Order: sequence, then C-alpha cells, then structure tokens
Amino acid sequence: MRLNCTLLSGTGGRNGPKCLAVRSVAAGETQAETVTAYPVTAGQVYQVFADSSSATEVERIGLEWLTSLGAAVGSILWSLPTASASASWHRVGVAGVAPAGAARVRIILSSTAAGAAVSHYWENVYLGAPFRTTGNLFSFATETPEIDTSAWTAGTNTTISRQAPMSTWAVDWYWAGAHVLALTAVGAGTASAVTAENPSVVAGIEYYGYAHLSPPTTGSNTWIELRFFNAGGTQLSATRSTLAPASTGFQRQRVSASAPAGAVTCRLAVGIDSATAAQVMRVEQAVVTAAPALQAGSVVPMADASFEQGVAGWTKTAGVATIARSTPWGSVALESAYALTISSATATASTIRSARFPLPAGAAGLGFRLQFGETVTAGGWTVTRGLRWYDAANTDLGLTATSAGAAPAPGWWLLSTDQTAPAGATQAAVELTLTATAASSVINVDRVALWQALPLVTVAAVEATASVTLTLRELTIGDLIRVYRVTADGARSLVRGPSGLLDGTVATTSDLMVIEDAEAPLLVPVSYSVELIDPVDGSLDTRTAGAVTVPHADINEAWLKDPGNPQRNTKVLVKAAPNWQRTAERGVYRVAGRRNAVVLSDVLGGLEGDLVIWTRTDEERKALHYLLDPGHVVLWQAAPGLGVDDMYVSVGQPTEGRVGGPATEQWREWSLPLTEVDVPTTVGVNGSLGRTWQDILTEFTSWAAVRDEFATWEDVFLNRRG
Repeated sequence: MRLNCTLLSGTGGRNGPKCLAVRSVAAGETQAETVTAYPVTAGQVYQVFADSSSATEVERIGLEWLTSLGAAVGSILWSLPTASASASWHRVGVAGVAPAGAARVRIILSSTAAGAAVSHYWENVYLGAPFRTTGNLFSFATETPEIDTSAWTAGTNTTISRQAPMSTWAVDWYWAGAHVLALTAVGAGTASAVTAENPSVVAGIEYYGYAHLSPPTTGSNTWIELRFFNAGGTQLSATRSTLAPASTGFQRQRVSASAPAGAVTCRLAVGIDSATAAQVMRVEQAVVTAAPALQAGSVVPMADASFEQGVAGWTKTAGVATIARSTPWGSVALESAYALTISSATATASTIRSARFPLPAGAAGLGFRLQFGETVTAGGWTVTRGLRWYDAANTDLGLTATSAGAAPAPGWWLLSTDQTAPAGATQAAVELTLTATAASSVINVDRVALWQALPLVTVAAVEATASVTLTLRELTIGDLIRVYRVTADGARSLVRGPSGLLDGTVATTSDLMVIEDAEAPLLVPVSYSVELIDPVDGSLDTRTAGAVTVPHADINEAWLKDPGNPQRNTKVLVKAAPNWQRTAERGVYRVAGRRNAVVLSDVLGGLEGDLVIWTRTDEERKALHYLLDPGHVVLWQAAPGLGVDDMYVSVGQPTEGRVGGPATEQWREWSLPLTEVDVPTTVGVNGSLGRTWQDILTEFTSWAAVRDEFATWEDVFLNRRG
C-alpha cells in the first residue's frame, strides 16, 4: 500500500484464479507499490506491464527509480493513462532507461476512485528486459513505442504520437498491448510514417515484415510497406500490403519481398490512403525479419505461399474461374489471415499456375514434394495436382501431375504429390487444374510449399563432439514427441531436448527438428525410435532411424559431459579408473547372550570412487574447469570393454596437481571424487532459443556494451545478463 488503498486477494484472475485487488479508502488517487525494490543497472532499458480490469476507472503503471539506499532518483516514469475504463482484462505498460544513480526500482500501480471501497484489479505483472520479437531487425523502440515515438518519422499530412487504448490481448502474448503508435491525418489525403532505423539487409534474401494495424473505419485503406535502399540511401523498391479490415481492432498485416540487387538497408512504412482530417490509424509491434519458410526447404516465397498481400505470381491460364485474395482479414485462412480464393460461375475446368521458382542445384532426377491446403466453401471440386518444369532458359519441359480427384470437404485438408524433376530442370511452377462440379463453386488454397523430398528421419555421428545428430522432417506442428535411443539388446533410453527428456509431453513447434544427442554411447551401434502423438485423439505415428555408431579413436581417453550444456563437454586422458565403493546404511544390534548380531540395512548406495585423469594443455585444463564450475551432474563415458559403463555422476572437491618438470609444464593430474547419481530427467539442453547476432546488435549500441553486460560469451548465447 502506498496511497489511499488497502490490498486484498481478488478472484477471477486470468493467470490463475486469483488476482490483486486494490481497494480505495476514499475518493481520489490510489497507489499500490511492490514491497521489494528490484536491482537495476543505470543506462539499461527496462519494461514493466500488467493486466488490469475496472469497469469505472482508467489506470496507469509506473517505475520509481531508487538509489541503493532507497532514495528517489528523478521523477516516476509513468505510462499514459488508458484511454477508457474496461472490466475486460487489458494491458497497461511502459518502458524507459534507468537514470544515472539508479540501483533499484519499484513498481507502482495507480488509478483514481470516485469514492471509498472501489476495487481495481491487477494481474500478470512483468518487470525486466524489454520483450522483443526474436530475429527482428528493428530495436525495441521501433517495434513498440513503450518508450517514445522517436524511432518513427512522420510523413507528409501526418502527426505521430503515443496512445494507450483499451486493448485486450492473450494473457501470454507479451509483445504488444500497452502504448501504440498513432498516425493522425492533418488533412484529407494520405497519412504515413516510416521507421527512422534502417537496418542492414543482404541482396537476394527474402524478408518479411508485419505490424498490427487498427484502421479508423472498416472502409479505411490502411497498409504496410517494405522498402529497400542502396548504399547511397536511394530507394530501390517498395512492396505494399493492404489490410482488408474485418473490424477497427488490431489486425496483423504482413508483407514480404526479396531484397533487390544493390540493396543494403530497409525500412518499414505504414499509412492510410484517402484519410479525412483528424482520422487516426494505430500501429503496434512493427517487425522485419528474414522470411521464415512455411515448410523447411520450400522454394515457394512467402507471398506466393500465403497470399497475405495478394495473389502474387499466380495466374489463371485456362477456364472461367477468377482468382483473388480472400476478404476480409481472417475470414478464411490456413496460415495467417488470408488465402487464395478460386471462384467458378459454371461447372467447368480451370487451370491456375504459380510463378516459376528456382530449384536447388542439381535438381534433375530428384524427387520433389508439393503440398498445399484447400477448403471448399461452396459447391464442389475435383483437383489435379501438378508441377510444370522449366530449364535455365525458361523453356517449358512439360507437366507431371496426378490424376483428378475429388477435393475433400468440409474444413481444411492438406493435399500433396511427389514428382521427379526431368533432365535439365532448374525451375518449377505449381499447376492446379480445378473442375467445379456445380455452378457458383468456391475453393480456397493456402500454405503452398514445394521442397526436395528427403528422408523423414536421418542420423549422423559427429566424432568431434562424440554425439549423434538426429534430423526429423515434415513434422506436424503441435504433435507431442517422444524419442528413444535403442541399443542392440533392445534397451531404450529417452533422448534429451530443450526442456528435458523428450517423453511425449513436449509439443513440436516446427516441421523440422534437429536433435543433437550428446549422451549416445561410444563405439556402440544405436538406432532411434520417434513417436509422434496427436494431442487431440492420442493416435500414434512412429518413425525409426537405422543404426549409427559414435567413433572413439583412443580407449585411453574418456568424455566428461554436461547433459544440459553440451558446449562444456570435454575429452580427458585417464590415468586410473576409480576403485569403487558402495555405501551401506545399516544398524547393528548385538543381543546379550546371542552370538550373531541383528542387522537392519537399507539398499546399498551407488558407486563412489576417485577418477584420476590428466589434462595435457592449458586449453584442456581450462575446459575441465569450465565443465566443473557450475557443479552440474556430469556424464562419464569411457570406451566399451574397460569394465566401466556410462555413468551419471556428481563430482566432489577436485584436486589439481602438477606432474613435475619445469614450471612451464602444462600437464596436470586431477583426482575427481565421483558419486553415482540418477539420470537428470528435467534438465534441458540449453540454447539461444532462436536469438541471432542480429538480435544482439539491435539490443546494444556497441560490442563494448555487450562486453559490459555479459560475463562470458556463453552468457551472450543464453541471454544471461549481468
């Protein structure tokens, strides 16, 4: 409690059943503050947000910067008050730079009550580093105006500002929802704004941009545009994607294009055409990234695959059917918000064809897989699925296709076909012959992909890391996955993933999954069994991979591995294996007048003993320290045939000694006290979770700032800030 309030446990929370209720003591402003003042670093950006609910009051949230002794530093950083009150849960937030002298910060929740005993509800509070979209070329300031609007430049006939409309977002969607960018038309005509940042791009790479747009009316012509520039700042191209609004709420509009020759930077623009004076368009979460493939390895660009900005390179080559992007936003789509709509007024055949897409080098004779989603929304259809092939001179090499088949309905269905590229083929176009079986038939197509058909499961041993790389393709996103490592005797062990053992509780997030199994045994053939479980009906799809063996050249060497941090794994030279002991917990009772004692004992403990090893270079010595420093469970692996099984151990106090010779001698002898432990089941393989060097570049002003924030490069990799 800070001002004019009492705090209670409220009900009806959105992140669990409870929430915080701030009840006014009297009319006027109420303020609640966190008991804890959290540590911060001056000069760093911090973001705070929460979900709030009140049918009668607007609210704001703030950050009070404090010295290490608790004295206030400057004024409180407040968000704008929300534009309206709402009993629906909505997001309130702000971000800013911790000022000089700030060492701690306190969160303040504020609202103004009309009288006593008025409750305001709060939930889902966050304070920390700003939430950014992974891979975004833009900084946090451009992605969302939680700090200010300085990352955007107003075009002609435009003023830009921040607003805090009452907007409801999903409880676990943290990238939008508090302040938004507002474009206000000064007079009639086009109003626009463009990012001040111009991040670097690479010519020939496809990029993908999006933003949430809120038009002033459903008849407004609002748009997003991806622009590319050369080294001199001259604009080379602009690709526009216009929103077909279903409402005046926020709708994510996407745009994609390949950077043309000579392009070195890009910008994102947003705008509204034919605006009237004082009309306001709102924008939230502006992003540009390298375009993700809708299917791993697909050669179909996003614009032609997803139809978010129109029909792209698709044309009708025969028949009476018409093609168009579906409308409005979100009315029909398998992927994102739009689909390709094919309409036929008569019960006749029509052919539609995509643009030509370059194939991988050496495509002739290889198998390719075409897949697309379809849904019949009126009448009925038969579909012929095919690929038309072209050589480097664009000469038509002919069509390979399936026979006609009825388009399944209702709902979305994935249709596919496998075709072999003929000699000389370097390009392909998707060609569909669609025959309406009734007048006024309508079919929608979306998520078109074309890729080289590769095995669904492949394995490869990697000697340098003593691991196996398991690659899974064409997964169904959302399926639960279970992966076993199988030895020749049929014994099965679960394989580790990012959140622990892949035991059927982890859902797939991509159609391609690469698993690096660093716990596979040495010199022992292993195969893999993969089970994909439908989370709705529990049906099981099983895949298997053939045997693979991890090489190990020197039986005198052993591997010490950290299951959750394989980057720490190291190879050492063994001097002497442990002489094992097993602890026995027991009580011995000697009965008077009886020869033998009465013994009560528990099960014998696991193995314990000292492993003696050598490190031969300073690099090996440092690597062993690096492995042991966190005190994690370690996997000890030795070559088979030495009477030592792979074993998970806890390492006690190590002893590091010199082996004699001159002071410059690099060899060291180590004694590692080992205690056998169980396999760690919940330890996941740490990773960067998709972060790239581009993410780091946009988050910091210089590499010196990165060095000041992180203790090690591993901390940079895992985003563990100081």
